[in-house]
Parts: sequence; C-alpha cells; structure tokens
Amino acid sequence: MLRRPLSCLLPRTISRYFSVSAPLANKPLPPRLKIPDADLTVAYLKGSGPGGQKINKTNSAVQLSHKPTGIVVKSQATRSRSQNEKIARQLLAERVEHLQKGDQSRTSIKADRARRKKASKVKKSRRKYRDLEEGAQGASGGRGGEVEGGGGDGDGGGTASAQEGKV
Repeated sequence: MLRRPLSCLLPRTISRYFSVSAPLANKPLPPRLKIPDADLTVAYLKGSGPGGQKINKTNSAVQLSHKPTGIVVKSQATRSRSQNEKIARQLLAERVEHLQKGDQSRTSIKADRARRKKASKVKKSRRKYRDLEEGAQGASGGRGGEVEGGGGDGDGGGTASAQEGKV
C-alpha cells in the first residue's frame, strides 16, 4: 500500500494555511513526585482576606505538612476545599522534589527552559534593532553628507550631524 503525506489528503486551500511538519520535540520533563498520604498531615483552616462570609465562616483553606522534611504549605486559592487540597499537594510535591533533586527537579527544568527562551527572544530583538540601526546609518550617512555639503542654512546640516552624534 502506498503511503501519501497528509498534505495530499487536504484540499489545496487548506494545505496552504497549515504546515504539516512535526513540531520540534523538547526533552520530556521528569515525572511528578508522588507523596504518600502517610507522610502528610492535613489541616483544614478558616481562610482570611477578601471573599466575605463564605471565606471567613468555612474551613476551606488547606494546610499540608510533610513529616519527613518539615515543609508546610497552605492553599486558599479557591473557595472549594477539594481544589485547595489538590493545589496544596502540587505545591508540596514541587517543593519536596526541589529539596531532593535541586537543579534536576521539574520546576528547575521548567524555569531554566523559560529563562533560555526569554534570553533567546531578547537576543533576537537586539539583533533586529541593531540591523535596523545599521541600515538607517548606511542610508542616512549618504544623505547626511549631501545635506551638510549643499545646505546654505544650518538647520538641515545641524540635525543630521546631531543624529549621527547620538548613534
């Protein structure tokens, strides 16, 4: 049986707008740390802050303590106790993993990727503006000489030389 690429199956109008190439795959992240329930102490507390009566009268905030490390995490992100417990477990797992693995932890790898992506973006932006400046200098350099040499009044020549002095 002959295999055809996906682009052959799509109508021409659609295949022009969508690329069929596979995205570049990043190295997969390590699996999330699983913390056994025996190592946790769960406490449900009354919340504080904005939210009014629902927050102040119900025990919807969750505080998790990890017995082996002594790390304590409190979550009051939502009004739901179950959602707060889920968020607190994720935060606790991230902190324990960071304590155990250091730079090899999931959060450190994510932060490193974000930092590198931002640095690449900044580098690309600097390169773009540097190329634009070089193009403007090359174009204004020829005009600036003509303005200074042929101009009788000092306004045109003065602004061209002031611009060249700033760059």
